[in-house]
Amino acid sequence: MTENEAPDPQLPMLATPQAERLRALVAEHVRARYGAESGFVLDGDAVKRAGHVFPLANLARRCGAAPDADWSELVDAHFAALADASRGGEDAEELLARTCLRLVPTDTGADAVDGARYPREVAEGLRLALALDGPDSVRLLTDEDVARAGADALWEAAGRALIREPMRHEEVRLDGHPVLYSAYGDSHFVASKAVVLPEVVAEVTGRRMPDAGALVAVPTRHLLAFHPIVDGSAADAVNDLATYAVRAHAEGSGALSPRVYWWHEGRLTSLTAIDDETRTIEQRPPGELVDVLRALRALDAAGRLAPGAPAAAPDGSFTGALADALARAEADPEAARAETWDAWLAAQRLGAALFAHGKDGEPPLPEQELDAGADAARAWLDAFYLSLVTRDRELSTRLCQVPPDALRGGAPVDDYVPHWIDVLRSHWLRSPVDDVVDRLVTTIKASHPDVATLAPKDFLNLVDYQPVALFHRLLTHDHEAFGEALAESLVQHAGYWGESDAPRARVALGPLALACLAYDMDFPVRTDLPYLPKYLLNRQRLEVR
Repeated sequence: MTENEAPDPQLPMLATPQAERLRALVAEHVRARYGAESGFVLDGDAVKRAGHVFPLANLARRCGAAPDADWSELVDAHFAALADASRGGEDAEELLARTCLRLVPTDTGADAVDGARYPREVAEGLRLALALDGPDSVRLLTDEDVARAGADALWEAAGRALIREPMRHEEVRLDGHPVLYSAYGDSHFVASKAVVLPEVVAEVTGRRMPDAGALVAVPTRHLLAFHPIVDGSAADAVNDLATYAVRAHAEGSGALSPRVYWWHEGRLTSLTAIDDETRTIEQRPPGELVDVLRALRALDAAGRLAPGAPAAAPDGSFTGALADALARAEADPEAARAETWDAWLAAQRLGAALFAHGKDGEPPLPEQELDAGADAARAWLDAFYLSLVTRDRELSTRLCQVPPDALRGGAPVDDYVPHWIDVLRSHWLRSPVDDVVDRLVTTIKASHPDVATLAPKDFLNLVDYQPVALFHRLLTHDHEAFGEALAESLVQHAGYWGESDAPRARVALGPLALACLAYDMDFPVRTDLPYLPKYLLNRQRLEVR
């Protein structure tokens, strides 16, 4: 393909030289019709003038099918028809049928809603307007249009129209980078779908919007890119989206915003600071998002790896060894192989060493310090769960003797985490049952989603809380309720991790530890459940102490 045959980036139905000729004819026609000072803007695949956007795609298709000599006449006829069709005055029925939500930049320009009072500020740099969508033109509504159709009814109808607006989408996966999702299309309303992002996330990913929300960029009217915040890779996604947004905003047609936004609980918050004097752009996430990302980073450091990441290999750290043990469930889901058992023992020993010098309050040895960003409390939980799975009762006791002060430090955690540790410690060290129950009640209250603010709510509900629910049934010796809760915890585990190949997705570590504890108490625990390696649960691979 020669350069003259390559499709035009904005009007791909034409070769680039053809598209340039069409734009020249359009510019000539608009100057002749409206005057050189009419304020029109020719923007790649559209003409903008006085609140109107006139897409060129249909005209380009007609010209592409016609002889070159007919192009000038086609352009004249096209804009003459548009002039007759876009004078305004549509009745309420037509306005309700053809109006769609439209994001526009807040600065002045061809997309500005001049003098209108009805548009809504949705985020820094963005306003939400109403646009009449026709086959060959898009017109921003005036206050008079809105009054004629009724504001409430018009906003509601426009929202439904935006959800129906067609788009295409794809995953963007680059080695070493978090997954980004891109939505795009010929429609002038694709980027506007950022205001209904949960519907876009569900359509594109097949999963609901995470409780932590998503990062999103809307560089042009035809492009929307986002990254659901489900793990610590979101911190890297900020930079990737920022690069994408600035480049696409500068190079694409229909420029909208170079910013990165955080969609959370129905609001868009800008992360981007723009200095017009120095012409610099930097990302300054709000404190609330920083807390979320910091907590997720800590979970990653404790072994919760980003979806799509390869299984970790042992690197001498507790985190690496545990990830390796969990990842072996892909090839050996029942833990039938000796090397799988060896991997679990290796993780158990590193977990024991991590807290070996913590009994009297001293920190662990330097070579066994927690990984950067990890928190001692979650590392303790993992080590204790491992001691239950490997039935190392002496290690379980030693871990329960580690003083609470030794479990502070590293990344912050919600209060329910140390409370849960307190429950396990008091139970293992045979505190009075009433005392254990009181501590359990405190844990349950502290883990309510309205109280816990650091852990993502879906991770809290579907993963972190499940061992607590199982322990409640264990404490009451209700065999049937424990079995039901165990099965439910595995359903929740599968729902949270989906198709992820992260090591933590392979084994439900907390439920496995509680199931091992129940099995040793002669509960009738099923050994054929997913995410619970059979030969770890039934002790057939273990040297019981």
